[in-house]
Amino acid sequence: MTGFSKIAFVAARGEPAMAARERLATRYGEIRPTEADVIVALGGDGFMLQTLHKYLTRDVPIYGMNQGTVGFLMNEYNEDALPERLAEANVAEVHPLRMRAISEGGAEYDALAINEVALLRQTRQTAKLRISIDGRVRVDELICDGALVATPAGSTAYNLSAHGPVLPLNAGVLALTPISAFRPRRWRGALLPRGAKVRFEVLDNFKRPVSATADFNEVRDVVEVEVEEARDIRLRLLFDAGHDLEERILSEQFVS
Repeated sequence: MTGFSKIAFVAARGEPAMAARERLATRYGEIRPTEADVIVALGGDGFMLQTLHKYLTRDVPIYGMNQGTVGFLMNEYNEDALPERLAEANVAEVHPLRMRAISEGGAEYDALAINEVALLRQTRQTAKLRISIDGRVRVDELICDGALVATPAGSTAYNLSAHGPVLPLNAGVLALTPISAFRPRRWRGALLPRGAKVRFEVLDNFKRPVSATADFNEVRDVVEVEVEEARDIRLRLLFDAGHDLEERILSEQFVS
């Protein structure tokens, strides 16, 4: 990759990340994110998601340095030779999911998710969902706490906690994963081609209300949700050589 001449630094709220931002800006200079040709995000995975969403339409590469906890989407924090590391970084291209949700009142909501779209029960009672793929009903009634569709980049987040599969970036698939399924008990989810359109219908929605979330955007009391990959939107993440997202996803499958 060629070098970058216009670097912007953004940081999560918190003393370590803010202090790191001041040091880096002083050392390397900075420009506003709206004018930069690369953005360096300082924080954890949550802040990286916020940054990706905030600059979704700019098509600017984002390089994260970990000032949080897990830091799956981040590089190791190092203040030295930053321009050189940026120039030599590997690029991971990801496409978000597009969620279209309809509420009980008939209102329609659109949102994008980089990690996953998840449906969750709102009360003590389980949710009842019907799941269709490309217009064909595949699960007539799923009794569960919820269900989610995850991207490869998000497959090691909520999806993994729900016992879903870890997806390599180049696998060309999405994960459809039930959350605490009661019936059918043995169904563990499915791998879907990236072009698939998933439709969830909420059954008995007044008695068993369900919410839908696209990353951190939530819609309450939904009756129908459609999910598909937004191929028209491209996100570029930068990773240090030998520590790219593909390698992290592969390594996560061998962690006990």
